[in-house]
Amino acid sequence: MNSESVLKIFKEITAIPRESGHEEKMTAWLQLFAGQRNLDCKTDETGNVLITKPASAGKENVPTLVLQAHQDMVCEKNPNFDFDFHTQPIPFVIEDGWMIAKETTLGADDGIGIAACLALLESEEPMGRLECLFTISEETGMDGAFGLKEGFFEGKTLINLDSEDEGQMFVGCAGGMDTTATFSFEREPVKKGWKTLQISVTGAQGGHSGDDINKERANALRELVRFLYTEMQYDYQLISLEGGNKPNAICRHAEAVIAVPADEFQEMEEDVKSFSKILQEEFSVSDPGVKALCKAVENTQKAIAEGDAANLVTTLLACPHGVEKMSSDIPGLVQTSTNLAAAHIKENTLTVITSQRSSVVSELHAMAQKVEAAFFLGSFDVEHHGEYPGWKPNLKSHILDVTVAAYKKLFGHEPEVKAIHAGLECGLFLQKFPQLDMISFGPTLRGVHAPGEKLELASLDKFVAHLSEIVSTFA
Repeated sequence: MNSESVLKIFKEITAIPRESGHEEKMTAWLQLFAGQRNLDCKTDETGNVLITKPASAGKENVPTLVLQAHQDMVCEKNPNFDFDFHTQPIPFVIEDGWMIAKETTLGADDGIGIAACLALLESEEPMGRLECLFTISEETGMDGAFGLKEGFFEGKTLINLDSEDEGQMFVGCAGGMDTTATFSFEREPVKKGWKTLQISVTGAQGGHSGDDINKERANALRELVRFLYTEMQYDYQLISLEGGNKPNAICRHAEAVIAVPADEFQEMEEDVKSFSKILQEEFSVSDPGVKALCKAVENTQKAIAEGDAANLVTTLLACPHGVEKMSSDIPGLVQTSTNLAAAHIKENTLTVITSQRSSVVSELHAMAQKVEAAFFLGSFDVEHHGEYPGWKPNLKSHILDVTVAAYKKLFGHEPEVKAIHAGLECGLFLQKFPQLDMISFGPTLRGVHAPGEKLELASLDKFVAHLSEIVSTFA
């Protein structure tokens, strides 16, 4: 196995539709891959796939290794880019040492993990018995990990290939849950003679709500609501509000349609321009492209009733977002956070999506309660769902020792051993299979869960060499 073979397979994967909840074509492709190579393959009722490769001659007594990646990807694109994730291959370029999807997500999270598994499965290098596990819907609730049944795989050592910083070995992760709030409102006619305009906050970098939550990036939805709240001192009617998409992505684009008196239209335009300058000053380092825009639009909808609109805007502004607490044990590690992910209106109901993460269970629940309390004050209905456990580090792990030794042998220095604020399926695996010894690592990815996601090719070389060394020498 080499990085060229891994990259070749990953390029094939970019043409396979695999949005979370719609992994059927990816599942079928994995089954076909196994069948064409006469490898044992089974699929459980959830949709998880296990492909098994027998031990090479002379390696029959080596313990089985489980390699694991998830089939699905986060599907995000820039607002004005015409693209259908269900029918079109992901457009990418190779540029300055990176593989980049400039207008969409790339799906290297976790397509590159899948590709590495498959490259090993068709490799001729000697190794012990391999079980390659491909779970479904990791990004939207870890459905595959939740659905795993005892006996689906046999190995007692698992390598998760879903991390995003080469040279960092992860031995722990945060747990999390989602909190959804809904608010039903009345509508009233737009006042006669008033003009409608669309206000948007766009160009934010966004990113992963775990890995990037501490990077002080602009949340487009939060900033738009901030502007709407400030403008409540003036007379306007709120007609619609939309922003964000996935619970595990920081909102990059949000927009609202409002109506204002005709003679105040120009003044509102000036306020938006002023607010755009404020955003560019405040986020000049983390989000140099963020801006606020406005334009006149046609409208046929009624406005949200005045009192309901005020309540909606105020509650959204009060909803927490960002880092709640840093770890006192591991410098630089976020311990607890929350993400105001998305808001969508359908007819007379606003739905708000948030997600909470923490490596401490009690703090996870407390963070969810804090979000809940903000919405209760606004008379929203609140539901918590999709809770998944964290993964407590085991620094006496055998696979950790093996992984560190292999890295030092190849590159002359030890890797970093860390925990991560993002959620990994390892926490659920450990809950279901307490005997598992696990580690997680991968090549360097940037901008995951957002358009512009990219894979560093030099880090892929090192990742592949490292994984190959572990698999071929494991004992």
